[in-house]
Amino acid sequence: MEQQNKDKKTEKDFHGAAVIDQQGREIPITEAMVKKACEKLEEEQPRSASNKA
Repeated sequence: MEQQNKDKKTEKDFHGAAVIDQQGREIPITEAMVKKACEKLEEEQPRSASNKA
């Protein structure tokens, strides 16, 4: 329930960043979407590359 409230708030705060789905609908890019993408990228990084930073 709390996540739904956050998503609705994010939709209200929409500032133009969106992806277009296969049906041509604009889907606002949420903070949760960005975090998930970053986490996925971090998981895909080789261990040695993450140790260099």
